[in-house]
Amino acid sequence: MILAWRGFRFEAIDLLALAWFFSIWIGYADFARRRSQRVPSLMSVMREYRREWWARIVEREMRIVDTSIAAHLGNSATFFASTTLLILGGLLALLGTTDKVVAVVEGLPFNARASPELWEIKILLLIGIFVYAFFKFTWSLRQFNFTSVLIGAAPREPQHTEAEQLFITRAAQLVHSASESFNYGLRAYYFGLAALTWFVSSGLFMIATAWIVGVLYWREFHSETLNLLKRP
Repeated sequence: MILAWRGFRFEAIDLLALAWFFSIWIGYADFARRRSQRVPSLMSVMREYRREWWARIVEREMRIVDTSIAAHLGNSATFFASTTLLILGGLLALLGTTDKVVAVVEGLPFNARASPELWEIKILLLIGIFVYAFFKFTWSLRQFNFTSVLIGAAPREPQHTEAEQLFITRAAQLVHSASESFNYGLRAYYFGLAALTWFVSSGLFMIATAWIVGVLYWREFHSETLNLLKRP
């Protein structure tokens, strides 16, 4: 079944695959957030360790190790933000040569026949995914930078006061928020890999999207890493 809109021609399977992709991505994000509040997950378990980290920061007089940890976390976000910019540059260059790309890939086996307009939409989808990832990584980086400032502003000696506990809670929440943004950026990379399969076929695109969600779910809630991190 072919659908047409303002000169664009789509097959119904393409629209179904696109709707499936976004519903799975958005739905899993909401599901993972809600489930993490009820059962242990990588994010919820690490949240406890982050609060303990900040409790140790207050106790330590020398905090060189802590600033190194914050810098390392920020470097990871910087690396992915820079890599995302390179990917976006390549996709924008590809967008300007759609006709040539279509001519090349038409001869490849298993390639789904598609109009140049649909190819442009597929490339635009990837651009949108990595733009989203870029914003998440850069926001994560800024929050990790704020974390470094808080390390410098932490109380010099443990006072065991309500104000100190509030500081620890807020600082740990800031690190958790930065880690969440980083996690969302990584998740966008996973779904970007699934979106690549749309260039092959819409059916494979839907299968890859479901497979990606399965991988993410297993790692977040049932992986061996989670079992090692959980409290006895």
